[in-house]
Amino acid sequence: MPQLTITDKILQRIFLPLIPRSVTPNMVTWFRFITVPFAASLFILESYLAGLLLFAISAFSDAVDGSLARTRNQVTDWGKMYDPAADKLLIGFAAFILVSKFLNWYLAATIIGIEFFLIVGAYYRKRFQGIPIEAEFSGKIKMVLQSLGIAALLLSAVFSIPAFLIIAEYLLYLAIVFAIISLAVYRAI
Repeated sequence: MPQLTITDKILQRIFLPLIPRSVTPNMVTWFRFITVPFAASLFILESYLAGLLLFAISAFSDAVDGSLARTRNQVTDWGKMYDPAADKLLIGFAAFILVSKFLNWYLAATIIGIEFFLIVGAYYRKRFQGIPIEAEFSGKIKMVLQSLGIAALLLSAVFSIPAFLIIAEYLLYLAIVFAIISLAVYRAI
């Protein structure tokens, strides 16, 4: 059985018992893939409250699928490859649409560029070097910071509170720091 994180143990006690045994971690990842175009559409249509709710559910499903896989001993190669791809699509579209609109294009391009290098680097390591794709701590922190940053950006748009915009910007810049650490850990830079 894979090593459980503190998050896994918390979710295992509180949330995972609510998920039927017939729901696999890969199904949760597919769910996240399916939510991406809907979330992107809500962002484009400026339906920020609905977009925030869908984004929060989708981002939370990232924690759920990993914890579900580890606690139920259902870790798969497919999940290792496509779970991070689903995350990068969700964050990439949010950065492209929201960060570029409310903050700046440079920040959005940096987020998208780093995500691109992370996924290409992971694929290269798996395909050509035979190194398995493993989530690591800095990448998990990066995803949490990105999710909180996008959520703060959406809260700013919904409630017109400028402080959330400032919080979003700092969280996203901090996420870039952890993304660069991830790039170094994956030896993509």
